[in-house]
Amino acid sequence: MTPLRRRMIEDMRLRNLAERTIETYVDRVAAFAGHFDTSPEHLGHDHIRAYLLHLVEQGASRSLFNQTRSALRFLFRTTLKRPWVDDGVVCAKTPRKLPVVLSPGEVARFFAAIRNLKHRAILMTAYAAGQRVSEVVVLRIEDIDSRRMDNRDRQGKGRKDREVMLSPRLLDVLRHYWLAFRPRGYLFPSRHPDRPLSASAVQRACKAARQRSGLTKRISPHSLRHSFATHLLEAGADLRTIQILLGHSHLSTTARYTHVSTARLRGTPSPLDRIPPSPGEARPS
Repeated sequence: MTPLRRRMIEDMRLRNLAERTIETYVDRVAAFAGHFDTSPEHLGHDHIRAYLLHLVEQGASRSLFNQTRSALRFLFRTTLKRPWVDDGVVCAKTPRKLPVVLSPGEVARFFAAIRNLKHRAILMTAYAAGQRVSEVVVLRIEDIDSRRMDNRDRQGKGRKDREVMLSPRLLDVLRHYWLAFRPRGYLFPSRHPDRPLSASAVQRACKAARQRSGLTKRISPHSLRHSFATHLLEAGADLRTIQILLGHSHLSTTARYTHVSTARLRGTPSPLDRIPPSPGEARPS
């Protein structure tokens, strides 16, 4: 590890950045340095601009572009103590797409297609508690409190602890799973008992279940989280409650589920129905 990389990592940890963010920023800076085959200490404004333009020309995703810009901004402003003079290069706008949401029937069909007990338990946990895959894989035995019927999410996104409901049905599934596997420490360990199952392993299990179920939607573990929120909304839960359960910092993030709640869409009358019918107009049956 070079002294510059070590110093940048230390700077990020001092600012309490998440480990995943640290890894991403280090990778983005390494790619930048590799492109010019020299240390970032010897690169400047023109190199940053040229590299970001290179990413655009190569068709890099908006996410990759924005991550690279943020990583270089942190490196030059914080670690190298140089002014960030490239404010004209703004973050690429990410299109707002509606999340993939399953109907309750599709959720049941999806779970029925999961053959592995461990995979069923972890994916059902993701749906029943609305947790991110990164949060589910690090659950520990003591996080499942059957007395208070809650599920504690420790150090989720933004390094925040939160508690969510523990479904009685999920508790039965987890007890059955525990009796079969007897995990210690992590609720869903990998082959190494002292390490949690990887997020990629959960994603592969999700993909296999989708294929066996015959569902055509692009289902990911995060789709189960989206479905959790949408189904709560359709059942009458208010947005503030859903916001707390999901761990969203801003209510506007939670509000997007109002756009995918088909029950609310169907239950909202059209203004046309409030206008008196015209003479000779056919009456609704």
